[in-house]
Amino acid sequence: MSALLPLVAPGVPLDRDDVARYSRHLILPDVRVDGQRRLRSARVLVIGAGGLGSPVLLYLAAAGVGTIGIVEFDTVELSNLQRQVIHGESDVGRPKAHSARDAIREVNSTVEVRLHELRLDPDNAVELFSQYDLIIDGTDNFATRYLVNDAAALAGKPYVYGSVYRFEGQVSVFWENAPDGRGIDYRDVYPEAPPPELAPNCAEGGVLGVLCATVGSIMATEAVKLITGAGEPLLGRLLIYDALRMEYQTLKLRRSPKRVPVTELIDYEAFCGVVSEEARLAAADAAITAPQLRELLDRGTDVVLVDVREPAEWDIVHIDGATLVPKDQILSGEALGRLPRDRPLVLHCRSGVRSAEVLIALRAAGFDNVRHLHGGILAWAKQVDTTLPVY
Repeated sequence: MSALLPLVAPGVPLDRDDVARYSRHLILPDVRVDGQRRLRSARVLVIGAGGLGSPVLLYLAAAGVGTIGIVEFDTVELSNLQRQVIHGESDVGRPKAHSARDAIREVNSTVEVRLHELRLDPDNAVELFSQYDLIIDGTDNFATRYLVNDAAALAGKPYVYGSVYRFEGQVSVFWENAPDGRGIDYRDVYPEAPPPELAPNCAEGGVLGVLCATVGSIMATEAVKLITGAGEPLLGRLLIYDALRMEYQTLKLRRSPKRVPVTELIDYEAFCGVVSEEARLAAADAAITAPQLRELLDRGTDVVLVDVREPAEWDIVHIDGATLVPKDQILSGEALGRLPRDRPLVLHCRSGVRSAEVLIALRAAGFDNVRHLHGGILAWAKQVDTTLPVY
């Protein structure tokens, strides 16, 4: 794979302060003065100021990218600080976009920061992407990733993709309209979204904090390369990083012959089945609230409370009297014999998503008297026992 032409034209000449600030860039043969001027002219949109967005934003600001847009509507929580290094303890409770903007200004006050405090959706994505030269996707769910891919294709923009989960990260560059027929996008790698039960997020599966720094810095590197034309980008390649083994693999990607061009944006929540329709109906039909469950237990009602989370989650916090039976053991059928059929079951997980899926499986296996805890152990800790930790 050969290099691409620079994505951005050089801007105004550098002044004395610019030369002093960016001198280590200027002496690089593949960057030089023109490359730094391209960086200053670049407009880059970063989606998410979280685990991946944090290092990306800081390094793009340090590199001298002239305009950085941030799409972020969330607020800083204590659990974010383990990996979202652009925020600090004093930022807890603040909008992430504001915290990220302030951190960028401390790194480089010459950068123009544009805040887009909104939820990216099919109604605003294409118009927003059209305002920038390059998109960087730091999101953590499949629905938004497909939306970013399709909106970038319609806007004719390249984007840098990254993802992290537990100890593994992935990075690539996708560009539907890349020159010389080299266009490839996310749908060539993932033609269809995985089922919800096979697509846990970092809140459920965990992520090594420093993994975000490694993957985010690679994403920022790809952005700088695309803007300046330096080196060979990851277009047509998927980089996989395994932190436990400290190994990198690069897979070659090809355009899928079955993929059809993107012509419009769709309902991505429905496309990805964030929660299956069957589970959604079951959740509404068989849910019990935390106060209702507390009342049942206080009355001495003979119920079996089944925790379907993973052992590591159980070690963090669990409800007294519950029995741990991980979801995978139930879905595989391995644990069905350990669950009584003659007593009512109440399932719970962290937030209620996994327990709804398990409920479907148990009903299919002939368990008639089964419900699940609406909102999971998070609701229990908020509404019943506020002394419990949350994660």
